[in-house]
Amino acid sequence: MTTVQSPSAPPTATRPRVVARTGLYAVLAANAAVVAYFFAQAGFASNALIVIGRLAGLCGALVMAFQLVLVARLPWLDRRIGMDRLTSWHRWTGFALLWTLLTHVVFIAFGYADGTGVGPIAEIVDLAETTEGVLRAIVALGLILVIGAVSARYARRRLAYETWHFIHLYAYVAVVLAFTHQVAVGTTFTSSTAATAYWYGVWAVALGAVLLGRVVLPLWRNTRHRFRVAAVVPESDHVVSIHITGRDLDKLPAQAGQFFLWRFLTKDRWWQANPFSLSAAPDGRGLRLTVKAAGEGSAALRQLKVGTRVFAEGPYGAFTTLHRTRTESLLIAGGVGVTPIRALLEDLDGHTVVIYRVASERDAVLYDELRDLAFAKGAELHLVTGPPVPDRLAPRELARLVPDIADRDVFLCGPPPMMNAVLRTLGDLGVPKQQTHFERFSLAG
Repeated sequence: MTTVQSPSAPPTATRPRVVARTGLYAVLAANAAVVAYFFAQAGFASNALIVIGRLAGLCGALVMAFQLVLVARLPWLDRRIGMDRLTSWHRWTGFALLWTLLTHVVFIAFGYADGTGVGPIAEIVDLAETTEGVLRAIVALGLILVIGAVSARYARRRLAYETWHFIHLYAYVAVVLAFTHQVAVGTTFTSSTAATAYWYGVWAVALGAVLLGRVVLPLWRNTRHRFRVAAVVPESDHVVSIHITGRDLDKLPAQAGQFFLWRFLTKDRWWQANPFSLSAAPDGRGLRLTVKAAGEGSAALRQLKVGTRVFAEGPYGAFTTLHRTRTESLLIAGGVGVTPIRALLEDLDGHTVVIYRVASERDAVLYDELRDLAFAKGAELHLVTGPPVPDRLAPRELARLVPDIADRDVFLCGPPPMMNAVLRTLGDLGVPKQQTHFERFSLAG
């Protein structure tokens, strides 16, 4: 699959990522202002602790809805910001949500306890027994505390993705419980018809976005395209390419550099979803992914049978030519990170330099077709081999290979240590951040 694609869209001075990020901030700020207005309209309690607690609860509800939008996998946002960044923002807003809700509980408990003369714990127990919706809120907070604990970096690294994901699904239960609590006891929610309509609208948009992006769209695309394995081609002892076919693939909005979450529907793999990039630009007839055997799951892909049904979620990712700012490009790949780089080379016009970093020549997967494609595109290709130390992509070496590097867009994909080192090098060489494009696929799940 080395067909040269039609020229990509010209670079744009308006950065799509900035537009999308600014839009998100503006929407969040506007909703915060609306929440503050309805809160003031509802009137304040005589106890300042209760006032603070109620405001914290409303902010927590808004943050919770915003979190849902961040992980809804909406195509417009994903293509401009990238799933890795959206997932990272979701994680940090999750911790903000946790502290906001704890503030809500603590201040409400102490505020009501101040008027009754009992302790805050006893007040919470009494509210749970006598006030509709409070017990549901306590359960929701407990679920959020558990999800926050397993999402901490230490715990996350020690849990299998499937285990972490199953626990994380309880967040939707917490959302429903929190919403019913707000309906039952939220003074701002019921203060006016406009406030009630607003909050119903917020939750409808947030939950609707999740339903659309994570359920309806994947089901519709898989029903329409009916993906199947067309061929399994070993590329080396540890790397295999899987060719996917289907119906109406010319209607699939996939771009070079993007990835899918792939489920191969065999009896032992149907429940596993793995993020693999396209290793060739989509041509309307088929898709290709190239996988390194990094574990039992990816190693078993070599045994897939032709005709196996595939459930693919995507395409995802902002690692595309949409974000170009210059006419000339530099592509830097490390190891199996060459897969989206090789696909991007098909999709780029203008002069391109490709640097492929591997430990030895035998590790250079797809090198032959990368070389042929570079020749057809008039691109420069450099194969850089050797151990990690000394760094063969340090500032001096990289500047020698690409003297005009500061005037190019740089697309980078490889193992995290290599990417971190190259990003530091690009900073040392004065490459502007808006010209540096990368995606951390380890967060894609």
